[in-house]
Amino acid sequence: MASRRTARVGEQLRREISDLLQREVKDPRVEGAIITHVDVTADLFHARVFVSVGGDDAYRARVLEGLAAAAPFIRGELGRRLHLRRVPELRFELDRSLDHALRIEQLLREVMPSPDGVGGSGESAESDEGGEDANGEDTGREGA
Repeated sequence: MASRRTARVGEQLRREISDLLQREVKDPRVEGAIITHVDVTADLFHARVFVSVGGDDAYRARVLEGLAAAAPFIRGELGRRLHLRRVPELRFELDRSLDHALRIEQLLREVMPSPDGVGGSGESAESDEGGEDANGEDTGREGA
């Protein structure tokens, strides 16, 4: 039962923090930050807030600094908005799942042969013949 509660609280925190970042937080460093997931401990004392940010490492570090600076304000606003006995302490972390997914996709493109049988680049010339995309899936078009 506790895991259901922490999941519900985590999802509510994600929604509220996203709303606060869009509407209330004035720090320009946090622009472009997308809250992807919030992990809350079972005792609701700590929350790891996962953030997806585009750009280079320096930009990501600057966004994390802005979020850390805004954390007390965000936590206070969460206390006013949510009916929780205690608002968790927020710790912002980069969500690297998109980076991992892109890396896996790149590796698969290198390893998998392309449909035209030339190399493993994953890129293929468009053809008027099939109704399939580069992955061999039907696009719903015949003889496009």
